[in-house]
Amino acid sequence: MGTTFTRRFEADRVGTQVPIKLMHLEGLYELFVSKFAYSSVDIPTNFFKVHFTMKLTFRILLSDDDDIRRADADMSESAQENAVGTHGKVQWDDDCPWSEWYSSEDPVKGFELIASWSEKMVESSLEMAELENSSPHEAKKWILFPILSPNITDSTMGNRVGFSTQLYLLIDALDMSFQAQFMEDFVSVENPGSDNLKSSTVVPPPTVIDRVLKELFHEGKKSPYFAKGEHRNSQAIKAAPVDSLFAQFCLHVLWFGNCNIRAIATLWVEFVREVRWCWEEVQPLPRMPISSSIDLSSCLINQKLQMLAICIERKHQSIEEFQDCLGSQDPESPRDEDDGSVSEDFSIMQTPGENFDGKCDSHLSSEDELESKANLLKDSTKSEDLITFTDQKSPDSMRRGSAGIVGNMMLLNSHQIMHAPFTQDVPLMTEDMHEERLQAVEAFGDSFDFSAQLEKDILSSDMSAFKAANPDGVFEDFIRWHSPGDWEEESGPKDEDLPDGSATETSKNNWRPRGHLSKRMSEHGNLWRQLWNDAPALPVSEQKSLLDPNREGEKILHYLETLRPHQLLEQMVCTSFKAAADTLSQTNYGGLKLMKTKMEQLYSTMASVLKFLQGNRLSAESEVIDDLRRLCVVFEHVEKLMALAASLHRKFSQAPRLSEVIFKDYFDFYLPRMGTGSSGSKFKTEFNKKQLVRSHERGVISSMFTPPTASQSWRKVLSMGNLFNGHEPMLREIVFSLRDRVNGNHYADSTPTAREEEIDTHRMYINGTANDLRIALSVTSCD
Repeated sequence: MGTTFTRRFEADRVGTQVPIKLMHLEGLYELFVSKFAYSSVDIPTNFFKVHFTMKLTFRILLSDDDDIRRADADMSESAQENAVGTHGKVQWDDDCPWSEWYSSEDPVKGFELIASWSEKMVESSLEMAELENSSPHEAKKWILFPILSPNITDSTMGNRVGFSTQLYLLIDALDMSFQAQFMEDFVSVENPGSDNLKSSTVVPPPTVIDRVLKELFHEGKKSPYFAKGEHRNSQAIKAAPVDSLFAQFCLHVLWFGNCNIRAIATLWVEFVREVRWCWEEVQPLPRMPISSSIDLSSCLINQKLQMLAICIERKHQSIEEFQDCLGSQDPESPRDEDDGSVSEDFSIMQTPGENFDGKCDSHLSSEDELESKANLLKDSTKSEDLITFTDQKSPDSMRRGSAGIVGNMMLLNSHQIMHAPFTQDVPLMTEDMHEERLQAVEAFGDSFDFSAQLEKDILSSDMSAFKAANPDGVFEDFIRWHSPGDWEEESGPKDEDLPDGSATETSKNNWRPRGHLSKRMSEHGNLWRQLWNDAPALPVSEQKSLLDPNREGEKILHYLETLRPHQLLEQMVCTSFKAAADTLSQTNYGGLKLMKTKMEQLYSTMASVLKFLQGNRLSAESEVIDDLRRLCVVFEHVEKLMALAASLHRKFSQAPRLSEVIFKDYFDFYLPRMGTGSSGSKFKTEFNKKQLVRSHERGVISSMFTPPTASQSWRKVLSMGNLFNGHEPMLREIVFSLRDRVNGNHYADSTPTAREEEIDTHRMYINGTANDLRIALSVTSCD
């Protein structure tokens, strides 16, 4: 400035017993004025133009709000954390999808709010007294700083309970699964295993096993909705759906004891016994859908359980049909005359109600077939081409099992419309059954005769159904319906080339179609014709099912009981990773795009690593085990981010911008740690990002600072003012300054600009709480 000044600094601190006068703004103002006033008498009466600015910091720890509820919950909780991961405490994440298995620590421990007042002119201590009564809502600026748990920034594996920690234990069990041939070998105490196996033989008591089985088989009888909880990228992982029986078993295993191989073997043996009980007692298998196909994209154990559920249903249907048959043969059972007439009508008459252009693959029960026939009979009055069979015909000529007519197709040897039959479903097969069939084809050659031999049961069933639906049908008629490519039409007028209204008339007059069988169907000794000659005329309701539920059910149980330990653990690892990820993906975390992208990357990483477990190529010395352990580290990073995203969304559901910017700042801070298994020195910096709160977001922040309870307000008398919903500031920063112009001083520069400058002749910075007061004063002089 071209002048010579002297600046003097003073500082002081009161660590304890801060005078009451200095706890309030009025006393601090008078302290500042006393540094330049001529006497203390002038302070209350004279008016000094003092510049004033203030910044208050409020802190709230959200976990403190749950102390009383936790205490009440602890008293009502009969036991501590049990082996399957259920809790009785009231936690912040009770409505999160992972709360069924474990309770996560809230990563957001609380918030610090910094309220700043803009600079203003104060002329008396009375104005300072009024300022002390002002609310932080009157502050010009709010800055928010989240207080995060140290565990979320610590990259050390296993520093918190979660899916990733338990998955790591499951990988250890997979590594040890090669030490025995059967799962029962791990259950036995006399197992001559390694010392590592003997050192980790903790198995929960039978009461815990019974509770797990009860949750799986008795509380899980409701129909699952598999598509509801699955991520769209989870189909790339060959595993069981998250709500299926095997997936739920895998999730329970993660929390069963310490997830060692002996505990897993014990629970698996009991699980298979319970599955066998459902089979022998013909009880529905819980959590398994009964569909017309096997989900080959799932793991083999899930396919087997799905097949077993279908076998149990078929077995149950056969028992009911047998009981109904016995009841119908009872001479004392009442019979309705109308029922007899209806049955007789359906046995001698079949009238299609609509055109049927293809093969029906659905296997209908007797009730469904009767209802279908009734609907066809009801609609028969609308058709002009009804074909009626009377009582004069023999039983062999009675039409049975018809699903409807096939367009305008007519039989070759009679002036009758062709009917499509109800047919049986293609036999269900699991993945290993398909592989066995392909291996047989490769071994015997890919010839037509051999392929037909493999399909002869299905083909023979279709032929029998066709004969029952078309008593006057011949082999050529069956080929025209079942395999149109093997029927070669001869040239002649087509129905679509004729005028309107003449197509039906032409079909009646020129009813015998012109054509012949293909070369392969005309060969001598054709297998299809042999099957046709041997096939009896039987509708589906009278045929033997293509699927033998008793034989297939016993084969499935034998597979489960003799499954090799490493094969079981391989499928458990895939299913556990997928089920855990699908559980996390159900979390409601708002529109955080970074979290969504991270979840998609997790599924891609899992699919890449877990694909080596799907071909049964894993060995004890495989490097895949190390890759799986690294995958657990990646899973832990995503799990921590998901907990933070869920916590922020819950707290800022009405201010989504804040949750997005806080999560993005932390994501950028945490990104260098991803992919590392330990915390290095370069990652020890603390997260200290602050966010500016907009005016429309202040209400959300204010609602978090709930009035303190009696137990939280341990101070009987609040020491300072400027309370925020009953909370006093944890830190108060104040700046007083007195300014003066340089002009009129002989040390000042002669330039006009310098004479117009103002300097802080007196400046005081105050940083304090009720128990700690720090003051720094600077005085500038030019004399």
